Amino acid sequence: MSYYPIHTIPDYYLIDDLLTDEHKLIRQSVREWVDSFVMPKIDDAAQHHKDIPDLMKELGKIGALGPYIPEEYGGAGLDQISYGLIMQELERGDSAVRSAASVQSSLVMFPINEFGSEEQKKKYLPQLASGEMIGAFGLTEPNHGSDPGSMETHFKDMGDHYLLNGAKMWITNAPLCNIAVVWAKGEDGKVRGFIVERGMEGFTTPETINKWSLRASKTGELVFRDVKIPKENILPNVIGLKGPLSCLNSARYGISWGVIGAAIDCYCTAVQ
Repeated sequence: MSYYPIHTIPDYYLIDDLLTDEHKLIRQSVREWVDSFVMPKIDDAAQHHKDIPDLMKELGKIGALGPYIPEEYGGAGLDQISYGLIMQELERGDSAVRSAASVQSSLVMFPINEFGSEEQKKKYLPQLASGEMIGAFGLTEPNHGSDPGSMETHFKDMGDHYLLNGAKMWITNAPLCNIAVVWAKGEDGKVRGFIVERGMEGFTTPETINKWSLRASKTGELVFRDVKIPKENILPNVIGLKGPLSCLNSARYGISWGVIGAAIDCYCTAVQ
């Protein structure tokens, strides 16, 4: 299948005049990667409800995971416009690709960088940036989709560890994730964030199948049955809903750029 020539995508609103040469170079490199790596595979992946093999590692190679994370933690140290342009080009390829990268960047790497300890940043961020480690974000619940204040997932302080119980639903990357940033209520009613690791006893990630959209992205649940969380896995620098809601703000920024990419592809497909 041939695609609309990427060098002829029109700039009717003169957006390029607002961008630096570095911004344009970043956009072009991701645009070319999407055309060479995503486009030949995406139709088959979407039709057959399967993810693109090695997608996260390939995203890591082009610097698309946590690009605004400081270089000392494995990121590229780019600005937010660069992040937006990357999300735009990824969603021009497919919403599922942007979703996987956006969750990793805005909902997993962002809170660890913003609210995590120095040890957590050094342990997780470089592997997340490279795609060697895949992350998920646990906020939405079966009974409380748009009302995080009513979350039922809860934890108890057991002295030398925390005990986590509950479930999260419609979680991108869940079936593949190595870690999940999970938000839960304590006995005092205050919300805290935890880094839950694959392999912790009682932690399972059943896959959601037969989706009608984002079919090339893995979605599932995060289920916690008496999961013992080490004390060092709590995010120490945030308490309350400010934590998860600030993550959502970061994600919405990337999504708003992403829909522009989807619109570009719709237009170019129609012209072709």
